[in-house]
Amino acid sequence: MDSARTDTSHDEARTAPGAPATAPRALATEAVHAGRDDLARQGLHAPPIDLSTTYPSYDSRGEAARIDAFAATGAELDGPPVYGRLGNPTVARFETALARLEGTEAAVAFASGMAALTAVLLVRASLGLRHVVAVRPLYGCSDHLLTAGLLGSEVTWTDPAGIADALRPDTGLVMVESPANPTLAEVDLRAVAHACGSVPLLADNTFATPVLQRPAEQGARLVLHSATKYLGGHGDVMAGVVACDEEFAGRLRQVRFATGGVLHPLAGYLLLRGLSTLPVRVRAASANAAELARRLAADPRVARVHYPRIGGAMIAIEVAGDPHEVIAGVRLITPAVSLGSVDTLIQHPASISHRIVDADDRRGSGVSDRLLRLSVGLEDVEDLWADLDHALGERAPASETGTLSGASVTG
Repeated sequence: MDSARTDTSHDEARTAPGAPATAPRALATEAVHAGRDDLARQGLHAPPIDLSTTYPSYDSRGEAARIDAFAATGAELDGPPVYGRLGNPTVARFETALARLEGTEAAVAFASGMAALTAVLLVRASLGLRHVVAVRPLYGCSDHLLTAGLLGSEVTWTDPAGIADALRPDTGLVMVESPANPTLAEVDLRAVAHACGSVPLLADNTFATPVLQRPAEQGARLVLHSATKYLGGHGDVMAGVVACDEEFAGRLRQVRFATGGVLHPLAGYLLLRGLSTLPVRVRAASANAAELARRLAADPRVARVHYPRIGGAMIAIEVAGDPHEVIAGVRLITPAVSLGSVDTLIQHPASISHRIVDADDRRGSGVSDRLLRLSVGLEDVEDLWADLDHALGERAPASETGTLSGASVTG
């Protein structure tokens, strides 16, 4: 995907009104330039941060007409901003850039990934389509939001082969995560999109990022990111974003305006900056992860290694010993939730990120009590391996290794 050309035929109305269409550009080039194409014409190099919550206007009749237009379609306002809950120029730059990277018409940013998913569910529920078909595992809080029915939704859990049979007249959404959190299981997005028929497919692309895959090219109508993770990339910003077509984006903007789940402009700025190094970070961290996965698969202290076929910087391991001792034993690696930062993190999903999921459902979806999730960062791989080797504890004597199941790498 690094060398893939991205479609830039839609103009950047938010950042360069009237700008001509540009030729397709490589993903790495888009990561650096998308959302910034107008800066040189303004005499700027770095994107500005607009922290205003409100904006002056002496044309109240014009404001009324623009707000009426937004209420009708959710389209972005023409002309100057009105109020921070309706939109912000700095956040809009990030949205433009992410849409370009994912190959969609638009993107809508929110205060968190869960706020973004909530907005999607509310859009579909507003049409009377409250039923969701979903494939486990998902991120634990996504699972909980669907299962608990907190938004009045109802969920049917199925495997990818059962999606078509699970659809109902009131099904408003099919949701998958590939690679999945935390087992890194992958689904055939193109086959799943075909099984959905006319029902929108939402693919959570947080783990893969557009560097490794672009779900919209495989038929997904909605691409969800916890932008807190790889898009920000430094563990210092919380955000969510949905990349989609302009029609759905309009509805998402209306929900965002009504519910207030807006992204702060400073977060928008940090995310835009994060995108500029996204391809480099993902490639480097993926190389580290692939090497660690290879070593872990040959280690008798590890019963199983999960690493995606598409690659990436996430690894899941099932240890032969006590996973809590491994968490307690790391020194360089940080024991913490979240992922996608420049530094390596480790966590025990059954205790934290997926604790909120019913234990039987959790184990049934492959999240065993011995599973550990690694988000591999940019440190030297030898230093990372030394820390893992120490945390995994003493190797069993050769005579005892036969009692352990052979380690395997699974996609």
